[in-house]
Amino acid sequence: MSKSLYKTETKVLLEVLRELRGESGLTQAQCSQALGRPQSFISDVERGVRRLDLIQLRDLCHVFGINLRTLVGRFERHLAECYEHAQSERE
Repeated sequence: MSKSLYKTETKVLLEVLRELRGESGLTQAQCSQALGRPQSFISDVERGVRRLDLIQLRDLCHVFGINLRTLVGRFERHLAECYEHAQSERE
């Protein structure tokens, strides 16, 4: 089994998190400050170096002004698009 760090799902989640931070108008430093963490925390998350547990993910959603349901819905839509794109390339 491949490590989850290299899975498509992980790449899509990181993309969604970067998009949400950008849409919220926050820099990495502002986002980290809102979480009470150093700037490197968000940088590490967005690069896939640091993984988040569910509570940390929920806290991050709060900083973005959304709830977990919104994040998961967006993740699933992006993932479906990614799979559809990969399928169309194989055909």
